[in-house]
Amino acid sequence: MRGMAAWCVTHRRWVVAGWVVALVVLVAISQSVGSAYKDSFSLGGTQSFQAQALLKRVAPKAAGDTEQLVIAVKQGKVTDPAVRQQVTAMLDRVAALRDVAGVQSPYAPSGRLQISHSGQIAFANVSFTQTAIKVSSADAHRFVNTAKSGAGNGVEIEVEGQIAEAVSKTSINSVAYGAAAALVVLLLVFGSVLAAAIPLITAGIALGAAVAVISLLSHIITTASFSSQLSLLIGLGVGVDYALFIVTRHRQGLMRGKPVAESIVDAVDTSGRAVMFAGVTVCIALLGMFTLGVSFLYGVAIAATVAVAFTVLAALTLLPALLGFFGLTVLGRRARRRRAAGELTTTDQSPWWAKWSRVLRARPVLIGTVALVVMLVLAIPFFSMRLGSSDAGSDPAGTTTRKAYDLLAKGFGPGYNGPLELVAQVDGPAQRAAFVRVVDAVAAAPGVVKVTTPRVIPGAPGQPGVAIANAYPLGSPQDVSTANLLSRLRGTVVPLASTAGVRVLIGGQTAIFADFSAVLSNKLPLFIGVVVLLSFLLLAVVFRSVLVPTIAAVMNLLTAAASFGLVTAVFQWGWLDTAFGIDKTGPIEAFVPVMMFAIVFGLSMDYEVFLVSRMYEEWHRTRDAKEAVTRGLAATGRTITAAAAIMVLVFGAFMLGGLRVIELFGFGLAAAVLLDAVIVRSVLVPALMLVCGKAAWWLPRSVDRVLPSLNVEGSVQEHVPAPTEHVDPRPVVVDSPIPDAGS
Repeated sequence: MRGMAAWCVTHRRWVVAGWVVALVVLVAISQSVGSAYKDSFSLGGTQSFQAQALLKRVAPKAAGDTEQLVIAVKQGKVTDPAVRQQVTAMLDRVAALRDVAGVQSPYAPSGRLQISHSGQIAFANVSFTQTAIKVSSADAHRFVNTAKSGAGNGVEIEVEGQIAEAVSKTSINSVAYGAAAALVVLLLVFGSVLAAAIPLITAGIALGAAVAVISLLSHIITTASFSSQLSLLIGLGVGVDYALFIVTRHRQGLMRGKPVAESIVDAVDTSGRAVMFAGVTVCIALLGMFTLGVSFLYGVAIAATVAVAFTVLAALTLLPALLGFFGLTVLGRRARRRRAAGELTTTDQSPWWAKWSRVLRARPVLIGTVALVVMLVLAIPFFSMRLGSSDAGSDPAGTTTRKAYDLLAKGFGPGYNGPLELVAQVDGPAQRAAFVRVVDAVAAAPGVVKVTTPRVIPGAPGQPGVAIANAYPLGSPQDVSTANLLSRLRGTVVPLASTAGVRVLIGGQTAIFADFSAVLSNKLPLFIGVVVLLSFLLLAVVFRSVLVPTIAAVMNLLTAAASFGLVTAVFQWGWLDTAFGIDKTGPIEAFVPVMMFAIVFGLSMDYEVFLVSRMYEEWHRTRDAKEAVTRGLAATGRTITAAAAIMVLVFGAFMLGGLRVIELFGFGLAAAVLLDAVIVRSVLVPALMLVCGKAAWWLPRSVDRVLPSLNVEGSVQEHVPAPTEHVDPRPVVVDSPIPDAGS
């Protein structure tokens, strides 16, 4: 590590030029080739997937997405001649659009059920030949615009469905807001514009190259369209944090009187090792999503891993090169004057954190118990978390999907926003009659408001056709009652009514989201177990201890549980919902806990490695377990909380997007980082380490001989010159190899 850092400082022009050239080349190639992001989503083995596959095989035109056009008038009725003429003309234009398979008009002979009892609200079903994720953005906008072009003259037209959801999504440059917030925190921490800018410059170059690579990888692996945005936000948080730790250690070295080059090398050799191991743990957590067996998340995991890997590489190579250019100017003017006057520091400890560490050392059991109780209380709502998918009723007020939802709920009931689709392959009159009997049984089931008349789509010549009917639940798509109804229909009602060899499947968007939640819930324990086990093994190798990785694993799980508890309390129970601009509660999106756990576990490991590696370094130096904990916390507490503040602000920028799922994601990550830094790393972990004493660093000799040796504390020896030593305040220029830059 020292050799690499020394080489980067000595050849800093080549290193910076190499990164800039790599960035330019990768971006140029990426822009010339373009991206191939694809939101591929499938859940093999589930009824909703089988229903969709059956439709695609037998009746491809009925296998696509179904959108609802909601027509409303305040005066008169939707059946008035002028309104009917205006709406029919619009429906004809929609039917002529590309990828539209057909339109079920409320004015057709079979459309009487599509007009409300008041006569002021109606809806038309628009069937697409493609699923929503395969409809291009341009075609989606064209569809919504064409539909809304029929509004006017007292007629309101709104659109609901997955295609309309994609069009209605609000966008905000969360990366820019996050970067600006990070700069403010860095200025407060460093008191120097240059020192504050270096971490952002390093992270910016790394992420620019990473996004280009992710775009190129989208041609090779299936990568969701939001992967690059998510990777940018994760990479910005960890990238700035990694650079912050190294720059902080470098500034501490300079204030001890070390020459610039030596200070850089020592910083990379100590904090840089922690950065490397922390980055590896984040990547392990992200790649752990492969254990879920959901292909939709594979590309997301790889993209985020690429972003983290690039930020680690930049922190270990580009950052020391940049620090070599700027010399002593990474210190503020006052610090440079003190250094020039020989007023050097003999400790890296922050006065406030040194005081806190002594308080904690005096009463570790009492203070640790209070902190543990707080975390456990916050985690209680987690055990009531209900996974599902929020419906359009949770969309921002004013969007066409939210207006369409409210109108349908007003005119027909909330269940009309997410019908359950009954699908079966039928061959001959007997099987068709059997399907009708199943539909009648479903219509009579409690919780079902209405069932449409079954229709049969003929198959290819000589092949069976497919029968379809829609069942409208009493509750909205996100209600518990709808999930229970789906389970009851699949488990008892449909099987008992099925005869003549007909297998009736229940699909549709509501069923797809329910199946997605079930699949992730079943695989979540395996995913958590794999991530925790791999991280445990890595920390055991790094810190040569059994208790340290055990404490880390338990504390990281506690952080995740507490943050999930807060998410449940706010977004599902509605506590303080108005404070966060949430006007409707609902279930927690199934993929959010999965992705949150991967990211939270990885970031928690970041802080764990930074904190414990400094304790480990002090343990090797003093062989006093309690003193090592005290010094380690006093030296890293300020930096960890500053890094956490950056993360909280970056993730908090998610909440400015307006969409519930994005708000949920940002709130959860910000809460997790805040709890982890303020309570877990600042109180619980050091308290447990103090209670364990020397036992914290115990490892059976038989295991120690088997495990490979990894050096996390580096080989730095503190250099504290006499106070009278004169130090040149000008930047140091290194033109020759560094003598002590050995491995």
